[in-house]
Amino acid sequence: MSDGEVLDAVWLTLKLATVSTLILLLVATPIAWWLARTRSRLRASVAALVTLPLVLPPTVLGFYLLVALGPEGPLGRLTQALGLGVLSFTFAGLVLGSVIFSLPFAVQPIQRAFESMGARPMEVAATLGARPLDAFFSVALPYARPGLMTAGVLGFSHTVGEFGVVLMIGGNIPGETRVISTQIYGYVEAMQYNEAHWLAALMVVFSFAVLFLVSSIRSRAGRLL
Repeated sequence: MSDGEVLDAVWLTLKLATVSTLILLLVATPIAWWLARTRSRLRASVAALVTLPLVLPPTVLGFYLLVALGPEGPLGRLTQALGLGVLSFTFAGLVLGSVIFSLPFAVQPIQRAFESMGARPMEVAATLGARPLDAFFSVALPYARPGLMTAGVLGFSHTVGEFGVVLMIGGNIPGETRVISTQIYGYVEAMQYNEAHWLAALMVVFSFAVLFLVSSIRSRAGRLL
């Protein structure tokens, strides 16, 4: 494997992590808000569904997503009917799989931030005449900023480190679906252990930096509360 393929894998990984993180924050925030505020009987079921990727083997999740996105799967039929083609073994498929797989890592810190806020700030905003949507953007979101930052960092880093789901949905196509984790896998298959060691060490350093950043965010949030 050439240096160009390694750079392509790094670029594709960063692109995938960035796009997935932006989508994750947009999707996870309303889910976290609902879970933090609702008294619905469906809360436990929705929470379990969101948390499922934490306990489900990545290959199992990837397999069912591959089936669903395939030509005969429900999502595959839908995307074909919309003129989008089949998303398996494409970058769009990787994004979808990454968002689903990393969803609990984004929802949980935001949910905890909303729950720690309590009901009082929103009640005060309501007495001052703020509509619920205005209060959400002017009160709830600023208060939950540490949770949002943690969710963004965890979602980004978790996407960077994905392997099972990425390999099942996207394969290992150079320049299209080959990311850092599958690049390492390719090196090991080819018995190029020096190259695999270099990339793996890079991932160790990245993981340590992520954990340090998350710890710093939580410590700072604790001092502000």
